[in-house]
Formats: sequence, C-alpha cells, structure tokens
Amino acid sequence: MMERINTKLYLENCYIMAENERLRKKAEVLNQENRALLNQLKNRLSPQPPAAAAMTNKNKNKNASIPDLNLAAAAAFSDAAASSSSSKSSFKN
Repeated sequence: MMERINTKLYLENCYIMAENERLRKKAEVLNQENRALLNQLKNRLSPQPPAAAAMTNKNKNKNASIPDLNLAAAAAFSDAAASSSSSKSSFKN
C-alpha cells in the first residue's frame, strides 16, 4: 500500500518537474521577446542624430518623387478613349 502511494507521488513529482521545465523555457523565450521589443521601442523613441534624420527625409522625398506608371498609363488610356468618343460625336453633327 505504501509503495503504491510512494510510486504515485513519484510520478506526480516527475510530472511537476517536467511542467516546471516547460514553463521555464517558455518564460525564457518570452523574456527574450520582451527584451527585443523593448530595444525596438527605445530605438524608435530615441532622438535621431541630425545626419540620420536628414538621410531619412531625403529617402522619403526620393520615394515621393517616383511616379506611379500604372496611374499614368490608365490616365493616358482614359484620355485617348475620351478623345476618340468626342471625335466620333463631332462627325455625327
């Protein structure tokens, strides 16, 4: 009888130790993720040096000046369609 209780307690203890190890590993991963997120947040909130800020603004302006060729092609197509329909209507008169 005592041996059965002892075995049951031993197995329960093994289960608890395995669960403890699993939770410890999970906590370690979460801690690493939290540290990485904290570093990202600190980098975003820290003031940029003037040279880095100037490069960022320069890159933003550079990207803003690139035209969208798809929009230009669509506008040219709609202009051509409008002019052909207006020329057809002028022949009717």
